[in-house]
Amino acid sequence: MKSGERPRTPLSLFTILLTITMKKTFLSIAALGLLATVFAMTLSLNWAITEKYSITFSTSGVSGIFKTFTGSIAFDEQNLAASRFDVNIDVNSINTGNGMQNKHAKSADWFDATKYPTIKFTSKKFAKTGATYQVTGDLQLHGVTKEVTIPFQFKKAGSGAVFSGSFTVNRNDFKIGTPGGEVGDQVSLTVSVPVVKK
Repeated sequence: MKSGERPRTPLSLFTILLTITMKKTFLSIAALGLLATVFAMTLSLNWAITEKYSITFSTSGVSGIFKTFTGSIAFDEQNLAASRFDVNIDVNSINTGNGMQNKHAKSADWFDATKYPTIKFTSKKFAKTGATYQVTGDLQLHGVTKEVTIPFQFKKAGSGAVFSGSFTVNRNDFKIGTPGGEVGDQVSLTVSVPVVKK
């Protein structure tokens, strides 16, 4: 202690310790609050895919559905930068309503489901276009990856919502089948995916 300096009383020491403790407690509460906010924002983004989805395709000569669709969806209308689609279609779930066509579609002449069992889409960015949205990302199909942009609508209904959209791909871009013939080159896909909050 320096000359002339008053010795600290037990009360003043207690006050200092109490102040330090309160500051640490405040910082801890603030940190927890920030984590809770981030966690809540993350939860608000995440949607679970329900079993009532519909994935249909059509072109001249053939049409049908894919019965198995899985993946993760994070979407917030107010935070498109944090939104993300990472979804998969099981090629072996194709159903044209014709057993022979199904077998042919899965063969090496077309989708080659044994070698390429999954159609995968991974988003890169989202944009709002009027009352609708569009997502740009990588479509991986038949061992080929192409960037595509898919327009879609997002409609809330109670605690759930529905994503829906249609787009067209050229099967020749993904080396599926041979160009021309009875099956059209341009294939239209229509997607309807009901979701609920996780």
